[in-house]
Amino acid sequence: MDKIVYRPVRDEFAYTFGGRMPVAHVRSGDVLQVFTEDCFGGLVRGPADLPSQVCRMPYLNPVSGPFFVEDAEPGDTLAVHLLSIEPTRNWGVSATFPHFGALTSTSQTATLQPPLQERVWVYEVDKTAGVVRYRATGSDHVVDLPLEPMIGTIGVAPGGFEARCTIVPDSHGGNLDTPQLRAGATVYLGVRMHGAMLALGDGHARQGEGEACGVGVEIATATTLAVEVIKGVPTLWPRIETDRAVMSVGAARPLEDAYRIAHRDLVGWTACLTGLDELDAYQLVSQAGRAPIGNVCDPNYTVVAAIDKQFLPSPAAAYGGAHDRLRLLAARHR
Repeated sequence: MDKIVYRPVRDEFAYTFGGRMPVAHVRSGDVLQVFTEDCFGGLVRGPADLPSQVCRMPYLNPVSGPFFVEDAEPGDTLAVHLLSIEPTRNWGVSATFPHFGALTSTSQTATLQPPLQERVWVYEVDKTAGVVRYRATGSDHVVDLPLEPMIGTIGVAPGGFEARCTIVPDSHGGNLDTPQLRAGATVYLGVRMHGAMLALGDGHARQGEGEACGVGVEIATATTLAVEVIKGVPTLWPRIETDRAVMSVGAARPLEDAYRIAHRDLVGWTACLTGLDELDAYQLVSQAGRAPIGNVCDPNYTVVAAIDKQFLPSPAAAYGGAHDRLRLLAARHR
């Protein structure tokens, strides 16, 4: 089977999950290479390109897709394995904005302080060396950070004929902004509409946990993925599986509700996978779990609850072993 390659032109990008016609039809077991643009649509290329001047709302955070997945129906789960995420340019950008980010006043946390200065940082992306080069704008400090590409935004159409802005994370996926969505991970998304309508974009060369300023090192990518429809198995909130761990994702405001959603789901998933009593699973997650924060700047915040498989008593294969199946399928298309 050949890879399906999708390279959108500018007017083909989507800015919502839901409310869009599909750009292509795919089947369970297909492998796709999807080209994505950065959150600024490639318009911010240097320090003089202030996003407020070169970008226009609501045309931010474009995603490629949606892809209609044959045989995907509400009540199913779509498994998406990320085989590779490759930067397609040798640079990335980040920025600060007035009234956006975790450490400034916003429309929802209103104060009398002056708005944050708008500023752009340009990062060199060296794929050969595997680094992203940070350069301070107010001094001569330069440091190489590990290149750790990730997909910031991935999801399916919400239910009830809703159309949700791609900037919003929620139960359908969306702008989850967690570095856990890197190559080698499988994300599980609950299907809410006929065909699922998968879309993705918003690549980052790297991002710190929490995405404090609201912007990662934004890049365009060529992302290769494999999909599988898991029939008759619902998934209420996005889940992630790697060779090492299983994870549940919660998105909400306030932050503690995102934490609660993620941990409630992980406790239930752990009990289901292992046969542990629910309170025993709660206790195990409490002592062995991790809770990396995805973002604290989007309309909803994102928290990931994770536990390493090594701590689980003979866990059953999640979703019938979909992660291992898709990893092997994707590897054959390298």
